[in-house]
Amino acid sequence: MALLEICCYSLECAMTAEQAGADRIELCAAPAQGGLTPSPGMLRRVRESVSIPVHPIIRPRGGDFCYTDEEFAVMLEDIAFVRELGYPGLVTGVLNEEGEVDSARMQKIIYAANGMAVTFHRAFDMCANPLKALDELSDLGVARILTSGQQPTAEQGLSLLRELKAHSRAPIIMAGAGVRLSNLSAFIAGGVDELHSSAGKHVASPMRYRNANVSMSSGAHADEYSRYVVDGEMVAAMKAALTPTRNFS
Repeated sequence: MALLEICCYSLECAMTAEQAGADRIELCAAPAQGGLTPSPGMLRRVRESVSIPVHPIIRPRGGDFCYTDEEFAVMLEDIAFVRELGYPGLVTGVLNEEGEVDSARMQKIIYAANGMAVTFHRAFDMCANPLKALDELSDLGVARILTSGQQPTAEQGLSLLRELKAHSRAPIIMAGAGVRLSNLSAFIAGGVDELHSSAGKHVASPMRYRNANVSMSSGAHADEYSRYVVDGEMVAAMKAALTPTRNFS
């Protein structure tokens, strides 16, 4: 049975995902930027409120995954904080200027994580040579790799996902990007062991007063009066689809 990880951007979403049957949560902030390190307040409250495994993302900014010394220092501080809170794992990724895994920095991350399970996130999809990157991450002791198979969606990248799984010496290959109920059968048939999904929907703001002339976002089409949340019914449906049925006849 494939494991289902749900990407959550709030305490409310994390609680919804757990109640709906998710196996694990990736905890992030800033969905519009693809996920950034959650705030200390969110990290504390989720740790207190959710009992299934939660792996916070460690990503100091949006954009590429080639960080300055100052940005990397912040990442190590954030890793120390989530470790002190007792999280069992974290999600991160660092590349160099040539699109290769920054092995020296990843080694420091593994050391700082001090036994936590480290997932290398979709920075992997920006690597110049995925099989070489997989071997390097195997040597480093990374627990899993979250990837779309270097394609816009994991369904499109399924061929590489299968190749990565066959080639992997240790890390679990987790499919992510466009994973939804409608295409779960393709991943099951492809032998994917873990699936990552937002399983989300947009909900309208409860605000009755709205100022349409002002936006807090730099995005031209941003809607301040809706937000992205985990759809508990969708998580439950996906989990049910991944759960083998038993024949008692």
